[in-house]
Amino acid sequence: MPTDIEIRHCETVLEYHECERLEGIIWGLGITVPSGIFVVAHHTGGQIIGAFDGGKMIGFTLALAGVRNGASFIHSHMTAVLPEYRDQGVGRRLKLFQRQDALKHGIRLVEWTFDPLELKNAHFNLVRLGAIARRFIPNCYGVTESPLHAGLPTDRLVAEGWLDSERVKNILADNALPAKDTAARISLPSNLGDIKASDRDAGVRIQSAMRDQFQKYFAEGYVATSVERRDTSTEYILEPAAQIAGLKLPEAHKH
Repeated sequence: MPTDIEIRHCETVLEYHECERLEGIIWGLGITVPSGIFVVAHHTGGQIIGAFDGGKMIGFTLALAGVRNGASFIHSHMTAVLPEYRDQGVGRRLKLFQRQDALKHGIRLVEWTFDPLELKNAHFNLVRLGAIARRFIPNCYGVTESPLHAGLPTDRLVAEGWLDSERVKNILADNALPAKDTAARISLPSNLGDIKASDRDAGVRIQSAMRDQFQKYFAEGYVATSVERRDTSTEYILEPAAQIAGLKLPEAHKH
């Protein structure tokens, strides 16, 4: 990736306006978060981190502060990178900066939601960053008119990044610990993006079956820990919560 990309905190209203402008380019105007929310995040313990190529902002991540059972965490609401800078490690550098900054402030947990049908994103979250998922939110944001969602319910998995765990440390050191033989699998077609774009009804059927499987396994105490690509399918790997190598999970938060 380009070596002159700078990752740093954003702290001015002009930079927050630029974050909002990037949202519109990447996701469309219908689902953008206004710059005022970035101001609120800045003043309430959240994070706004930008990626810059010279003076040009090319990506950012926005996180909000939270407290659960007396412990602080951050909810990473969005991470965005301009299309021409993707697949160059910019998103991972943003998330690693986020991790370092959170640990510096004594925060061990970063959470965020992601679409389980976006398999490339799932691989990034679980395999590249070491997050896990054990909560499923059906139709989290409602059905939107955004082409990004292809008219489907906005189902979301909740990623948990336990930042100082041995699991995360090993993954970031390219030394991932193997899953146990007790793992379960949820299989999806690897060309899911094409299916959603060309046949909404087929996308709905696949999504519905996937939703049932995740909710079943999560109710049985399984946790999504990885994604594996096969010839024509991509599989989520789920492990019993007590058997995840390098990670001791606290009790799951109940919605």
